Amino acid sequence: MKVILFGATGMVGQGVLRECLRDDGVGGVLTVGRRSTGRTNPKLRELVRKDLFDFGVAGAELQGYDACFFCLGVSSAGMSETDYTRLTFDLTVGWAQTLARVNPALTFVYVSGAGTGGKAMWAQVKKRTEDALLALFPSSYMVRLSALRAMHGEVSKTRWTRIGYAVLRPLLPLARAIAPEAVISTEELGRAMIRAARQGAPKRVLEPRDLRALGAL
Repeated sequence: MKVILFGATGMVGQGVLRECLRDDGVGGVLTVGRRSTGRTNPKLRELVRKDLFDFGVAGAELQGYDACFFCLGVSSAGMSETDYTRLTFDLTVGWAQTLARVNPALTFVYVSGAGTGGKAMWAQVKKRTEDALLALFPSSYMVRLSALRAMHGEVSKTRWTRIGYAVLRPLLPLARAIAPEAVISTEELGRAMIRAARQGAPKRVLEPRDLRALGAL
């Protein structure tokens, strides 16, 4: 299986990239992002684009891949609905439509969030994004991530998120013991996404408990 990975320099994407490079069943990874991952690996190719809203990538660059792991995302804190929609719905669906033209049989795995579909602005935008992807790709999975436990030094690019994780990280093992379905490790998340792409999953919308089951050793 060959994978296209968006957002490989973010906290989620770092963990997913690590698992892809470690998995013998993943033969190649193409990362797409604004900057290089800084990693070298025989499996890894990088497509660096300063403007991620320029979807005009030559089809040859995107051909030959079996799955896309879309790990790009931003916090809605302090953002208007228009700006959040552009960076969430427009960016994701724009790339999804590009990939669907190249390979409609591609499996698209989208990192969403627990609580999607609720009343909050971000939850409504995420739900519209999920619905568009589910309609576009017959093989697609929505990953509703909750609390993430970094296992190998993965860090967020967002300053306030880094600070929050630095404060809360010591509490994550306790939170997992109290509410095991809510906290997933970067290892489990990466394995779950790979397995969903490779062999399918029981549901197309995967909540934290589904992800932990898929990502178990």
